[in-house]
Amino acid sequence: QVRLVESGGGLVQPGGSLRLSCAASGSIFSINTMAWYRQAPGKERELVAGITKGGTRNYLDSVKDRFTISRDNAKNTVYLQMSSLKPEDTAVYYCNAASPWNDYWGQGTQVTVFS
Repeated sequence: QVRLVESGGGLVQPGGSLRLSCAASGSIFSINTMAWYRQAPGKERELVAGITKGGTRNYLDSVKDRFTISRDNAKNTVYLQMSSLKPEDTAVYYCNAASPWNDYWGQGTQVTVFS
């Protein structure tokens, strides 16, 4: 089993920044890709950014120039630096860790961008 604990959500004005963190513990040896997803009210959960153990990254088009995903393998932690936040970024953000056999999810952290 893998446990994921997220932190760093909150309220921010448009144009502001937030940094999300997700610490993994447990059977982390099997984890390759870690990622951030988000789900806004009434919408499906979507992949925001992902990063492999080797550092290959991918992003949702709408966040490509504003968000940066990074990973500290020594600390088993993945980060999402979010800049130039927009109201449409408002959602619950979930950390995900994928092994060849399972997907693991964090509890989610709320990000609200408001004027």
